[in-house]
Amino acid sequence: MHSKVSIIGAGTAGLVAGRELASRGIGTVIYDQKKELGVPVRASGIISINGLKMSGIAYESAVTNTLRGARIHAGGRIMHINAREPVAKVLDRKRLSDICEYEAEHAGAKITKGRRITGQMMDRLHKDSIIVGADGAVSNVATHFGMGPVERYVLTYKAEFNVDIDDPGSVDLFFDKRAFPGLFAWMCPNAKDLLEVGVGVDSGKANSKKAIERFIAMKEVKEMVGSAKMIDNGASMIPLRMRKRIVDPDKRVLLVGDAAGQVKGTTGGGIVYGSAAAIMAAQAIHDNISNGKSLSEYEKMFRKRYGSDLRLHTSINRIYSSLESRTVGRMISVMNFLGMDSFISKYGDMDLPSLLIKRFFLRGLV
Repeated sequence: MHSKVSIIGAGTAGLVAGRELASRGIGTVIYDQKKELGVPVRASGIISINGLKMSGIAYESAVTNTLRGARIHAGGRIMHINAREPVAKVLDRKRLSDICEYEAEHAGAKITKGRRITGQMMDRLHKDSIIVGADGAVSNVATHFGMGPVERYVLTYKAEFNVDIDDPGSVDLFFDKRAFPGLFAWMCPNAKDLLEVGVGVDSGKANSKKAIERFIAMKEVKEMVGSAKMIDNGASMIPLRMRKRIVDPDKRVLLVGDAAGQVKGTTGGGIVYGSAAAIMAAQAIHDNISNGKSLSEYEKMFRKRYGSDLRLHTSINRIYSSLESRTVGRMISVMNFLGMDSFISKYGDMDLPSLLIKRFFLRGLV
């Protein structure tokens, strides 16, 4: 098969892009340096149901748990968010990778594993094909083609424990500027008897391994984990800002997913925006090949649809990460008093915070 598009990186965004391109009849080869996709598992698997529907991935067989609520902890105060309907799924990330791999190959994309693409190889591929960089937060494609830096990263560290969980439908989020600067810590029931404990910290302000050790020593976590042994753990790096450029139409290079920095600044989640970007990038490439439209249409489409929400995620993160834990706790008390917990439970959206703001002004507190 003659490749008109070369995708570097076979994470979720790269595989979705490959699926979409191949389904449009475009010769596509996906390259990844791993011999087995999806391992080791470094990222958490909490993904909104609406976001999963947007991705087009047949994710159902990867589901390990369903979430409908959250408890937000700060300064000794707690806000309870309880939606009427399930809002998120917890997925087995290896299984999700297998599904995405199958979908891409079934659509007609070729996947080449165990091959690291050097700058020299990129240049050779680039002579005959459009390049899609889907190679993660520290993107060699972005660096090689001068796409500009990601301005901010967070480091995460997560571990899993086999424990019995009383409320497997809720995730606990802990905000503490000193202990977890830049993001937060969490306890998530990945299944009824499998608890994920994790932290995210600003890459320039803290060590993620030390942060998770402190977190596991906290009373709330110790009560959950007890004497259970850690069965899995791992670290990762996540971009919290989108690159200033995610497409160079003259060089015929596009970035999607973590490589582009298409990540929610509030949580570090990237599958929803990365998948949406991959679908838009595939459409822009199709239009470029078919009728000569500029590849820059991809960036225009993405920023028009999701730019304001990404900026809102960033602003929310900037606010909560700058406040002391006691201040956030007092804010929680006020919000509980005003009924904001009920309002967020009813109208909140994990991916599109602009919808919550619109509903607030249209409906007011309930």
